[in-house]
Amino acid sequence: MAVEDTESAVLTRVTGRAGYITLNRPAALNALTRPMVRAVADALDRFEADPGVAVVVLTGAGERGLCAGGDIRAIRADALAGGRESFAFWRDEYRLNARIARFGKPYAAVMDGIVMGGGVGVSAHGSVRIVTERSRVAMPETGIGFVPDVGGTHLLARAPGETGTHLALTGLAVGAADALLCGLADHFVDSGALPGLVAGLAGGEVAEVLGRYAATAPAGELAGHREWIDSCYAADTVEEIVGRLLAHGDPAAKEAAETVLTRSPTSLKVTLAALRRARVLGALEPVLEQEYRVSCAVFTRPDLVEGVRAQVVEKDRAPRWSPGSLAEVTAAEVERCFAEAPDGGLGLV
Repeated sequence: MAVEDTESAVLTRVTGRAGYITLNRPAALNALTRPMVRAVADALDRFEADPGVAVVVLTGAGERGLCAGGDIRAIRADALAGGRESFAFWRDEYRLNARIARFGKPYAAVMDGIVMGGGVGVSAHGSVRIVTERSRVAMPETGIGFVPDVGGTHLLARAPGETGTHLALTGLAVGAADALLCGLADHFVDSGALPGLVAGLAGGEVAEVLGRYAATAPAGELAGHREWIDSCYAADTVEEIVGRLLAHGDPAAKEAAETVLTRSPTSLKVTLAALRRARVLGALEPVLEQEYRVSCAVFTRPDLVEGVRAQVVEKDRAPRWSPGSLAEVTAAEVERCFAEAPDGGLGLV
């Protein structure tokens, strides 16, 4: 049995037939660092090789959520310093995302509370994805001058209709029912039942334990908006999407347009291109390779540093994007974000 290290940002233990991984940076909402990514990968190696482990269970420490994503303050500092540590972080992180998706044993992710960005990457590629009434699931990258990554464009490209495009461009968080609708989760469990569920996985078959605790999620919002979401976001350009949203007449569509227009224009155009290409690529691994190329390219542009400053560091919520309008973002600039990765990529395909 593994000994739990209480000083670690990733705690692991084996109880009964379950291997448990806990992200343990609650003060930072369990934001991922490169050592944490490596620790999770190492734990998966151990649990996969251990014949006594039948299921892996991922949870987050604290009461606020599973994981708020990567440590974007550190990424911003790296960009300001002209470094490239973020490339190594993403390389390890995206490889871990692929590993989780192909893991040979049930991988149960408890997506309670805030699950954003990199938190989606370590949970929504798993085979058993559990949300609660407290879940807030999002890929909010366009709001910080970045682009959905960690396999997020793969997941959102596969969401029904244009719901994934809506979530990707706006960066809005969804609750349990909408996460289930979009294919980001599989099961709803009331948060009060989580201790019993998590403990039960140590002694019972996954399906049997889920059967005891799974319930019906409270009603969501997206299902009632599918008409305007599917028609407006089917447009070929961000400008046309915004135009359709503004012209539709539904107040929710207008609100979505207003949200989109606060996001980084470059991020919006690159995100739409990435989603459309992800649909064609199909499998997760080539999409992760594409995301790595895009992430490395966007890292060198001004909007990431500015977006994190405005939303996380100084919190004035007033980013000054460059370029400042959709019209100024050229097709050539978007295409440059899909160029070859600086170090040859992830080696996944």
